[in-house]
Amino acid sequence: MRGLRLSACLWLPLFAFASVPASAQPASSWPDRPVRLIVPLGAGGASDTLARHLANGFSQFANGQPLIVENRPGGGGTIAAAAAAREKPDGYTLLLTDLTPNAVAHVVMSKITYDPNTAFTPIVHVANFPGVLLIRPALPYKTLAEFIAAAKQQPGKFNYATAGVGNWTHLFMEDLNSRVGIRQVSVPYRSGAEIVTSLLRNETDMAIMTVATSVSQIKEGKLRALAVTSTRPVPQLPDTPLTSETVPGFSAGVWHGIAAPAGMDPALVTRINGIFNRVLQVPAVRAGIADAQGADIIGGTAQQFDAFMKSELQRWPDVIKAAKITVD
Repeated sequence: MRGLRLSACLWLPLFAFASVPASAQPASSWPDRPVRLIVPLGAGGASDTLARHLANGFSQFANGQPLIVENRPGGGGTIAAAAAAREKPDGYTLLLTDLTPNAVAHVVMSKITYDPNTAFTPIVHVANFPGVLLIRPALPYKTLAEFIAAAKQQPGKFNYATAGVGNWTHLFMEDLNSRVGIRQVSVPYRSGAEIVTSLLRNETDMAIMTVATSVSQIKEGKLRALAVTSTRPVPQLPDTPLTSETVPGFSAGVWHGIAAPAGMDPALVTRINGIFNRVLQVPAVRAGIADAQGADIIGGTAQQFDAFMKSELQRWPDVIKAAKITVD
């Protein structure tokens, strides 16, 4: 699988920073009216909560203008992404983007109306939500290594729950299974809540979820955490080892960033990037994202986010094709 040749289109420039300003408005005066942030999931979830923390800190650095969160769920995030891609690159419509619409959908879905290689301008990498590998407590395995050894001895015996075909809970597990050479059966559900229920009822053996959505069940002993998928220890689960300690080189996180329609004036990109980096330094915002949601705050330049998104576009096609994952 690792040796498969990536599609040539992935080597093309992912995002083009236009040399001609998309608007006559000077970047230094942006914004002079409310800014819309399209969120690809419904109200109340982790993405929505993250967006609202950003909105709470935005106006103080943005000429007093608000950041208005607009939820556009559906299509694995592609409805929101397509809507954002159609807008003018003037900075007044932004997208809270993530793995599925910007690195996966074009591989697993036969019909989407935008090309993630060219449709967006990267602004800033906001945060990564670490995952945690969970098993039902009735299983005897105390470490990831023990589970892997058992799965190798009994191919196909174990299964794992996902929040849907092609969802990150599916992709991350298939990537892990491929790396360690085990085969498990995927059992799709409709949400993270249903994943938890399936483990608690002993319907499934394993799953990967965000730390934020599973930490309470772990601490209560209802679920067993084998490893976290981040690159550094997770404060909420200080005794849980990194997956990379057992599977060298493996890490995975549910990432979120801000993107804009393609063709944005580089000066405006720099302006918006700077504002969001300042928002991410506000203590209340950091507490809401890092402490309450268990996420790693990233920030940095637009160029760094561009490079990260390119790496994600290169990472997942092989995993998807090897696992024969399709949505339609």
